[in-house]
Order: sequence, then C-alpha cells, then structure tokens
Amino acid sequence: MSREGAVNAAIVALLLVVPVGAWLADEPFIVTLATRAVILALAGVGLNIALGLGGMISLGHAAFFGIGGYAMGILASHAQSYEPLFNWPMTIGGTQSMPLIWLVAMSVSGLAALMVGALSLRTTGAYFIMITLAFGQMFYYFAVSWPAYGGDDGLSIYVRNGFPGLNTLVPVQFLAICLMLLMLGLGFAAMLARSPFGLALDAARQAPERVETVGMRPYRLRLMAFVISGVITGLAGALYADLNRFVSPVMFSWQTSGEIMVFVILGGAGRLFGPVAGAMLFILLEHVLGGVSEFWHVYLGLLLLIVVLFARGGIIGLLAGRQVAHG
Repeated sequence: MSREGAVNAAIVALLLVVPVGAWLADEPFIVTLATRAVILALAGVGLNIALGLGGMISLGHAAFFGIGGYAMGILASHAQSYEPLFNWPMTIGGTQSMPLIWLVAMSVSGLAALMVGALSLRTTGAYFIMITLAFGQMFYYFAVSWPAYGGDDGLSIYVRNGFPGLNTLVPVQFLAICLMLLMLGLGFAAMLARSPFGLALDAARQAPERVETVGMRPYRLRLMAFVISGVITGLAGALYADLNRFVSPVMFSWQTSGEIMVFVILGGAGRLFGPVAGAMLFILLEHVLGGVSEFWHVYLGLLLLIVVLFARGGIIGLLAGRQVAHG
C-alpha cells in the first residue's frame, strides 16, 4: 500500500471508529457532527470532480447543494401535508422515501448543472468564477422570494425521511446511510479519474489545444464533468437537509460555495480523499474553536493560507509526502 493509501485508510478508520465510539458512549451529538462531516465531504467530492480533475473553479456549487436540499424539503413537506405537487396532467404527491428523494434531487441538480454549465463554460478564468457565482446568487434570491416554501424563513420538516429496513431517526443509522453514499461517491470518483473520460478531462485541463487536435472537444468534456459534479453535490444537499430536517436559502449562499471549496483546498484539490480530510478538519475546528470565539474563521483563514503557501497538495499531500494530484 502506498503512503497516500495508508492515509486514506486511516481517514476511513476515523470515520468508522469515532462515531461508533460516540454511539457506544451515548454521545449522539458527536455522531451528528460526524454525519455532518460525511455529508459535507460528499459535497466536496462533487466539487473536486469539477475543480481537481477538470480545473473548473466554481463559486456556484451551492446552487446544486441548495437544489438538492429544496428537492427534499418540497417532496417531504407535501407528503406531510398530503397536498399534491401537481394535479395536471396527473396527480403527483410528495414522498418521504429517501431513495426516491435522492433520485429527484440528483436529477434536478443535474439538469440545473447542465444549464449553468452550458453557459458558464463558454467563459474561462475569472469570468467563469463570476458567472457561476452569479448563478448561485440567482438561486439564492429566488428561494428568498418563494413564499410557498418559507421564503427567507426556510422550510421545516417534522419527521426525517425513511429508508427501507432502517430507523433513520437513530443517529448512527442515518450516519451509516450517509457513510455508504460517501464511499460510493469516492469509488465512483476514483473510477472516473482512471477512466478514458477522466484521462481526457485531465488532459483538457492541462493542454486543451492538444486535446482538440485528436478530435475531442474540451467544452463537452468539461460540461459532462460539471453535470456529474452537480449531481453528486445535489445528493449531498438532500442529505444535509434531511440531517437538519430544515432547508433555507442559506444553502444557496456564496458562503456555502466558499466552504465547500475550502474543504477541497484544505484536504488537497485533486486528491481522492482531499474533500473528506478537509471536511473533517473544518467540522473539528468549528466545534473546538467555535466554543472559544465567534471569530474562529480567522484561524481557519490562517490555516488555509498556510496550506496554500506551503502545502500545495493539501493535508493529504502533506501527510503522503507527495505533491502529485490524482489522475
């Protein structure tokens, strides 16, 4: 096993040992913190496909995170109130089945990513960053002005959605669902990076002109990666809303996009487990330093500055002793 493989294995062990230990010690709050880290790590895995593999610096991924959250909130609220979503051409109601909600959240997020990406990827550099940010803010203000689903106050869900064979209200069981999805997301990201598509996308990031000379279009490669990235981030949004049993326009905010990017950069952009390490560290700092000072983000900023200047491979690169991203 390589050194980076050992680091990745240690991260997986921490994700298993810490919440199980907290559950055995009857500390549900620690289990909930671990669940939050796992869900945010999944959102980071989605962004890492666009950022780490495709070189697309998106400040609008909160749009897909929020769409996933609102897909959950809308479906669950209609199921709770027994009000149909649509009455024509056929009556369609809400649902509290997690698999169905995930399917809808991923589909809608993917469709949004297709539309956003189709326009945004016609620009590059700072223009791409700003147009993705603009799309995210458009979704944010739309949610604020949507009174049917809470507007600025958000939307509460009174009972967590269900998964066959499990009691999702038990924190450790809901964590198991989220951890399973994170592992599937990481496995998919690893296969994607090693696939012909992933290799072509990596080549388009490094030398788009050479990719065009062999008959491939970098725009199409990036757009497909952007859509895949949005789908995974939307799934994370649905899980996050289910964890809190609440969804609000904050999920669309540029701060949320920035936090997801921080996970990726802290852990190591392009590293398979980079978003996981980054999300775990972020939650740890928030929990430990948040109780000391409300300005704990200052310390996070200093840490991020150190990583950017002296550990370009992020935490994973620093621990693995190599500065080469996956690909």
